[in-house]
Amino acid sequence: MNVNFSEILEKQKKYFESGATLPVDARIAALKKLKGVILSREEEICAALKEDLGKSSYESYMCEVGMTLAEISYMIKHTRAFACTKTVPTPMSQAIAKSYVKKSPYGCVLIMSPWNYPFMLAMEPLVDAVAAGNTAIVKPSAYSPATSAVLAKVIAEAFAPEHVTTVLGGRAENSALLDMPFDKIFFTGSVAVGKEVMRHAAERLIPVTLELGGKSPCIVDKTANIALAARRIVFGKYLNCGQTCVAPDYIMVHADVKDKFIEAVKEEIVKQFGKIPLENPAYGKIITRKHYDRLCGLIDESKVVFGGETEEDKLRIAPTVMDGVTREDAVMGEEIFGPIMPVLTYTDENALIADINAHPHPLAFYVFTSDKAFADRLTERCAFGGGCINDTIMHLATSEMGFGGFGASGMGSYHGRDGFDCFTHKKSIMDKSTRVDMAVRYQPYTKSKAKLLKMFLK
Repeated sequence: MNVNFSEILEKQKKYFESGATLPVDARIAALKKLKGVILSREEEICAALKEDLGKSSYESYMCEVGMTLAEISYMIKHTRAFACTKTVPTPMSQAIAKSYVKKSPYGCVLIMSPWNYPFMLAMEPLVDAVAAGNTAIVKPSAYSPATSAVLAKVIAEAFAPEHVTTVLGGRAENSALLDMPFDKIFFTGSVAVGKEVMRHAAERLIPVTLELGGKSPCIVDKTANIALAARRIVFGKYLNCGQTCVAPDYIMVHADVKDKFIEAVKEEIVKQFGKIPLENPAYGKIITRKHYDRLCGLIDESKVVFGGETEEDKLRIAPTVMDGVTREDAVMGEEIFGPIMPVLTYTDENALIADINAHPHPLAFYVFTSDKAFADRLTERCAFGGGCINDTIMHLATSEMGFGGFGASGMGSYHGRDGFDCFTHKKSIMDKSTRVDMAVRYQPYTKSKAKLLKMFLK
């Protein structure tokens, strides 16, 4: 793709420097226009998601279009308050003065989005960036070409290119963009690529937000409502065929209820997807042949207790459950990112916590229990990005809480206020009076000044 990235970025820098993105009214107007464009192209967006990932229109709206619209509505409502300058107390030693925090956009930002939720995970950070007053270049994944094409249409209709534009392409375009002097980079994707993004950003000292992944555990205590746990875990695990960064990657179930849990999971898969899930038109597909082959290689047929069926020509893998899994199994050696549920057991709480914390910090953490104290201990002692008690995934379904990783699963957060702050630089400013000038800080230093200094600073 023959694109002059320097020219694109230069135009956006000039537009930003003109101050056009700064008025809050202009930001809100831009968000309202974007919302209207998305609503007008809803069917087209859903059709593209069907083509790329086999998503039903219901799932596409629930997890992509609807989530994006909700974030836009939230930002339209709250941007004015988020953008306000905040006055803070001034210490007596600095009288007479006014202290305040002024919120300013970074400038020109790069948003790199993944293929698994190709519309929502491109649009939500963009919404936050626009609300905060930035210009942006959006680089969607090459693995979801139909959605990327529609995304480009939506952005072109909603924004002038000097405000927001889309760059399509693959690795060459990614590399070229990462060599550009952006003011902020926001990346969602794999750990391996996240490291590369951070390496490029470090060379120019560009601030980054990384939304990565990891093996997110799901603990099922012996006090849990097993039927409800199975229902909610099956939903979270097999949504988008498991291609969800916050999907429960593996299950740690108490040995006393393991058999009961597996039977409940089997029943729930049939209830939600039918007796033959691969005949369910609302059940999607794996994104590429490469990912399909990788997932098939993680299935140990000797440990499959449900599912395991595949359709090679359609890149589909049925919801699969594996029992008797250990940390040594291939399925536990990497983030699954597919419709395979490994079930492990535990008996000792301390050993469970130690095992989880012995591995890289996950993006999400789930615990099913009726014991509040147990849930409190696990969420206190285990390190993770975010999660749920007695549910999966739904902590993402609100703009009132930020979403982000920790350690190997990422850095920084977005959604709602956190999203606005993610794309905002906070300037700490002291406005000092010219009518009074306290001599205590100036030389020559005297005993009387020292006495006064200690009155103020102690």
